[in-house]
Amino acid sequence: MADNTAVSQAEVSRQDVLSLRRSPLAERAAELDAAGGPRVRLREVPFRTQISLRAEPGGPAADGLEKVLGAPLPRKVGQVSEVEAPVTGYVLWFGPDDFLLVAGDEAERELSCSALAGILAEAVGEHRGQAVDLSGNRTVLELTGPNAVDVLCRMVEVDVHPDFFPVGSAILTLVAGSSAALWRTDEDSYWIMPRASFADHTANWLLDAMREFADRP
Repeated sequence: MADNTAVSQAEVSRQDVLSLRRSPLAERAAELDAAGGPRVRLREVPFRTQISLRAEPGGPAADGLEKVLGAPLPRKVGQVSEVEAPVTGYVLWFGPDDFLLVAGDEAERELSCSALAGILAEAVGEHRGQAVDLSGNRTVLELTGPNAVDVLCRMVEVDVHPDFFPVGSAILTLVAGSSAALWRTDEDSYWIMPRASFADHTANWLLDAMREFADRP
């Protein structure tokens, strides 16, 4: 009984802590929503699990990670791998040996971000590589709508035309002059993932670029 009580208290404590989180743009949610329209909308998707993975593809660390994840690591620029274990999520390619696992909010599952990073670090073992919890490092701004790509064209230095940046592609680039991940999650949907300290800066640029399209039917 004592052990069960301890587990229950630990879970309550974890949920209490998670309930105190505040995302970088929490106080601007209404502003972001009001700025949108039928052609383009913007919202923050907070508290995504983000685990940095470093491993050389084909090496023992990558083999260990792929075995745990149940899917190969991405092999080229823009590629994204879908995984189902230990959590459902996606692995984004950031560099030849640099990847980011993105999954849902840890408050919606039993496995914490730190525990997930521990499982993946164990998969790397003593080989050259790493698995580090960076969930607080970036937030997610979701830009959607038929004119979402037109808004992005005013902010990024890469070609985001659908012919060159198809659904499912993700890159690490400059958005509004600062480093951010850009991921096309659907036909008219993009995730922009700036560092938390640049969230307001990125949101301000997006809001300004949206003005031209927000009131269009």
